[in-house]
Amino acid sequence: MPRVFVQGSPADYYPRHAPEAGRGAVRRITEVGEEVLHKPCRDVTEFGPDLAALIDDMFLTMYVAEGAGLAANQVGVDLRLFVYDCPDDEGIRHVGHIINPVLESASAGRRLIDEGEGCLSVPGAVLAVPRPDRAVVRGQDKDGRPLVVEGTGYFARCLAHETDHTYGHIYLDRLSKREKKDALRQMADRRDEVFARRAARAEKLSRSQEGLTPSGPPCSDR
Repeated sequence: MPRVFVQGSPADYYPRHAPEAGRGAVRRITEVGEEVLHKPCRDVTEFGPDLAALIDDMFLTMYVAEGAGLAANQVGVDLRLFVYDCPDDEGIRHVGHIINPVLESASAGRRLIDEGEGCLSVPGAVLAVPRPDRAVVRGQDKDGRPLVVEGTGYFARCLAHETDHTYGHIYLDRLSKREKKDALRQMADRRDEVFARRAARAEKLSRSQEGLTPSGPPCSDR
């Protein structure tokens, strides 16, 4: 069984970090409450160098923030796409980007897993959110070619979480009022610590690109 899948296809080899990150620049990550996170994003209709540059920036920003996935509206861009570098429950790594993602409806009998989830836009908070144990997302790549990506376990959670972002939903929207208050309280308590860690990581990256390290559980995009 291949240990890495890139754009949904098995790869014999893949570097420690997506090559896109080496061409990117770090962008500010938006936070809960900012309008761009809470409204549906626009479909991508133009494919070219500007889109490719955005994807490069998103990969680098995701690594610096220790995320497993990142949507465009999390860097303030109102477009339907996300990037990911995420393991599944078997330890298989999945790396890629998806433009205009559509999540297939969960089939009857699909198991829901209630596990910890977080978000780079809700820094420091982690709460249990039920998600299907398998996800299929259809969309396009940066050149406009059709793309299908499937995931199970933690990677399925990542695909569902990031697709939610493109429709203007964050994981807090799936919580009860009490749970949402708990998440926001966690964010208030831990936000400064998270931002200090991101700043240190960005500084390390400025000295050496090898400062990047792909992330893992418990959050879909931290």
